[in-house]
This record gives sequence, structure tokens and C-alpha cells, in this order.
Amino acid sequence: MNQEDHSPEDAYGAGDGAEDDAEATRREAGEAESSRASRGWWDRNADEYQSEHGAFLGDDRFVWGPEGLDEADAGLLGPADSLAGKDVLEIGAGAAQCSRWLAARGARPVALDLSHRQLQHALRIGGDVPLVEADAGRLPFRDASFDLACSAYGAVPFVSDPVNVMREVHRVLRPGGRWVFSVTHPIRWAFPDEAGPEGLSVSASYFDRTPYVEQDERGRAVYVEHHRTVGDRVRDVVAGGFRLVDLVEPEWPAWNDQEWGGWSPLRGNLIPGTAIFVCERD
Repeated sequence: MNQEDHSPEDAYGAGDGAEDDAEATRREAGEAESSRASRGWWDRNADEYQSEHGAFLGDDRFVWGPEGLDEADAGLLGPADSLAGKDVLEIGAGAAQCSRWLAARGARPVALDLSHRQLQHALRIGGDVPLVEADAGRLPFRDASFDLACSAYGAVPFVSDPVNVMREVHRVLRPGGRWVFSVTHPIRWAFPDEAGPEGLSVSASYFDRTPYVEQDERGRAVYVEHHRTVGDRVRDVVAGGFRLVDLVEPEWPAWNDQEWGGWSPLRGNLIPGTAIFVCERD
């Protein structure tokens, strides 16, 4: 699971904000620049991310977001006892925690990530899950290779062309396959990325799709995240060839007292923080 806590209300949690000497701005960023920035950022920050959030994520737990919704309880990929023997692609796998959970239930997962360093952490933790370093927009698999695909805050928020990712996932799925992915809930982009009361007042237009970019002194992006409205995400899914069967907005559970970037019990009890799209390939 890959995410970070920048502004406006972005990914799900590695560091403490912008990198040293990086300037935060809103500007356009294309596919190549976004991909290059994501690979570099995660290679540089994977150690800190796994150190800070590894305990919450576990080594073999499938968590959909900072709220702590577990696939073991949600069953968004299907009942746990139906996963045995299924070929599953995890996109933006990080250290492959979700894939290990799937493997323990008899599935045959493949963990894919853009970051070499994140996959090194997957090797450090261990297990028999195959690891693939590749871009989500150019999946290195044959057509109809998988029964299921999933992504817990990985890849989708960071690409400039999400429809291309949807089409690639559609291509590698078999007919009837399910694609489930979670992202920061789009409404969060209208609020400051603050866990306390200051994060409860609207400060930006929900409809401003201009990407959030952190750039170095030469203007080169070192982190990019792309905003889409809920309607945009639905249209992306449909344009990618999928049928949307569910949209899950996890509520903040009473047991979860952690703050993770802009996610907190205070905000989680008032506004959604995560959106999970459950899609099927006909």
C-alpha cells in the first residue's frame, strides 16, 4: 500500500509533508513527469514509510485505508473462502502486505510496484509472492492473466491518465474478473490536510482538478498527485470498460485512535477519508 500525507488532502501516509527544499504548488503534470516523480519519491521514502506505518499495515494484513477497514471483514474481492486458486494482481503493492494475506488464503497473488525500494522491503519481510517492478499504465502481463486485481491506495491517485490504468487492468483480467481500488476520498481535496479542527473548513474548490505538485529548485516534480471528483472516478471506471458494482466509504471505527497525516478520529467521524471502487469486467 503506497501513500503519503502532503497537501491538499493527498495520499495515505509516509512522511511529514513536503520534502526538504521542495516547493508545493498546483500545476499540470503529464504521464512521464508523474511516473518519474512517483518512482523517485517512493524509492527515497520507502524506508521511512515502512518504519512509521509498518506496524499498522502488518506483514500480512489487507487494509484498505487509514480507517483500518480489513478485507477480512469487508470481503470486497469476494468471500475469503472463494479466493483459493485465484490469480490476483496487486497494483501499487508497497511491501506486498495485501498479497501475503491473499496468499495465506490460497490465492496466487503477484505484487507490482513502481518503486524498487518498496519491493526491497517486500523481500525483507519475505514470503513466496512474486514481485514485479513496473508502471501501472504499462502492465507487463498477457491479456486475461488474472481473476482479480486490487490496489489499496496504490498507483491510481498518482497517474495523470487513470483511464489508461483502468484499460490496462481490464486487459489483464479474465471475463467476470473483479477490480477493487481505494483512493483518498475526493471530497478531502476541498479541505486542508490537517488532522485537527483546522482541517474541517473548506479551503479550496472541490472542482479544481489541477494536480498537486512538489518540485525542486529547478522546477522538476519530486511528488505528484492528481485529483478527480467522485463523478470523474465513476466515468474513468466506465471508460475503462468496467461496471461499477459498489462504492464503499468506510466509517471511522471506535477502536482506531491514530492520526495519520490528515486522517484522524475527529475528521473521520465527520467526513469520509477513503473511497473504495468495486468494479467488474463483463
